[in-house]
Amino acid sequence: MAESCTTVTPGQPLAPLQKIGLELVARLHGGHDVVLAIDLTESVGLNDEGRIRLRQIVEDSLQLGDTVYVVPFATTVNPLAANVNPLLAENSIKFNGKKDIDLILQAIPFQPNISFQKTDIQQAELTIYQGLAALNQCRLGQHQPIKSQSVVWITDAPLFTKSPASSTEWVETPADSLFRVANSEVSQLRQTWFQVLPWRERSLTIKTKDNKQYKLSVVDISPNIQEFCTPAPGGRETCLVSAYLFNQLWLPLSISGIFLAAVVVAGIRFSQQQQKWKLAVDLTATPQKEDQVCYLGNNQRIAIGEIDSSCADSIDTPGPEVRGYLLRKGGKLYLDPTGEAAIFLNGKEITNRTLITNTKRIRLNCPDSRKREYEIIIEIKK
Repeated sequence: MAESCTTVTPGQPLAPLQKIGLELVARLHGGHDVVLAIDLTESVGLNDEGRIRLRQIVEDSLQLGDTVYVVPFATTVNPLAANVNPLLAENSIKFNGKKDIDLILQAIPFQPNISFQKTDIQQAELTIYQGLAALNQCRLGQHQPIKSQSVVWITDAPLFTKSPASSTEWVETPADSLFRVANSEVSQLRQTWFQVLPWRERSLTIKTKDNKQYKLSVVDISPNIQEFCTPAPGGRETCLVSAYLFNQLWLPLSISGIFLAAVVVAGIRFSQQQQKWKLAVDLTATPQKEDQVCYLGNNQRIAIGEIDSSCADSIDTPGPEVRGYLLRKGGKLYLDPTGEAAIFLNGKEITNRTLITNTKRIRLNCPDSRKREYEIIIEIKK
């Protein structure tokens, strides 16, 4: 991210639908911001287990598109001074596959420095969490997809302490740190970020060879940006998040909507094709109103004349021959004559396969050898 994107302050609460929209933006585009925050003081001193677990995170959990920031911290080194943002593009490593694993591992300081004491963990937390928020806020300003974020803490200092804290919690905070003052600006800002960011923590305790303990803690932060709604002329209000979500989601949601509509239409058509049509046959030569009921499925046919074993049913006509077939193809119905005897559809003799345009009521005429009319009325219920 650009250096101009390093300043951000906590914003207003987000609506539930806005949170869902931000999750969707992050999922559609993938990739995470992953910070490896490593305490350089001797009290941590990464032992074999710590190295194994860090390598495990790098080798097994990173995904294509993740951006990794290796951030060592300790008071003497002071890389996290208030005027320095460690989460800049030049300090990041883009993970595009296994070829980048060694590059990331080489950037991790596996050895402590005995000259470093205390960590000012509160300063580290404020700088990293505010820096992560700035990255997503910068993406908002540049109309780029935001990302979910994670911080992997390797430290023996307590995380998420409140101000004022107990004396045991201050042990890793320098005596002159402003974080020891509960109402100082930095203390209040740090507490505000804890309240604003949607974070969740998982921790694992690791013992050193000196029987001391430090923790490997993973803090996951859901996709998030800071909302600022401002009154605008004309009684209106201008906000950031809704406009950003529209810009990011209108195209994929439109495509998804079209695809879903196509699936629904295809499903309806498929369902309709699987349903059999009911054919109520009325032979006008007989006194009954309904002489026969036939059922016609997709790609099936009904013989007009003699029984045909290849057909779903047959409708009797004068003479020993099959005059033609009623053939169904999806939602279309055809009359397919055999040429062995005359057959008429709505008063017109049919000599070639013909599409029946009115599939609700069909009038066939199958005259006998003396040319006496034999009319058949078929009502179709789909």
